[in-house]
Amino acid sequence: MFNLAARYSLAKLPAVETARLLVAPLVPGDAEAVRALTDDPAITGAIDFLPDPFTLQAARQLIGPAKVKTDCFLGARARDNPHSGDLVAIVGLHLRGDHAVELGYWVGGSARGRGYGAEAVTAAIGLLRQRFPHRFVVAECRPENAASRGLLLKVGFRDTGDEGHRPGRRIFAYEPKPD
Repeated sequence: MFNLAARYSLAKLPAVETARLLVAPLVPGDAEAVRALTDDPAITGAIDFLPDPFTLQAARQLIGPAKVKTDCFLGARARDNPHSGDLVAIVGLHLRGDHAVELGYWVGGSARGRGYGAEAVTAAIGLLRQRFPHRFVVAECRPENAASRGLLLKVGFRDTGDEGHRPGRRIFAYEPKPD
């Protein structure tokens, strides 16, 4: 059980293991791995807050400990080689007011199309449901981004039809499937 303060913070989220991944909050020592994964025009061109090129300084700022209360980035590493430093995906979690938490993600080039993104996002949703059982989980996606849209639908989000806060994006809401 989390204390009351934890209900309003993303700090101290636990690591979680899935069938193939270790998903854990990024730490300052991950900055080079974050830079290596993220400095890809396919990623920086799709995510509006990421600079291009994505530098080591930008990675440090993304991870920054001051942000962990309302924003947290999780790194997903393949469990068969979790200490290689190579990340396969990153999932961002962002508290939005008192009622929602936004989830976003990106997957490294060589890991795309292998199901790592869906596995990492599903793990992150599990963490969010434990920490914030009464918050809505939302994501924003460009409707023409078929891979991202497909991932969201696969893990249980639905397109609300509402415009997102970022230009050209729609809001997707997580609706857990009945057990």
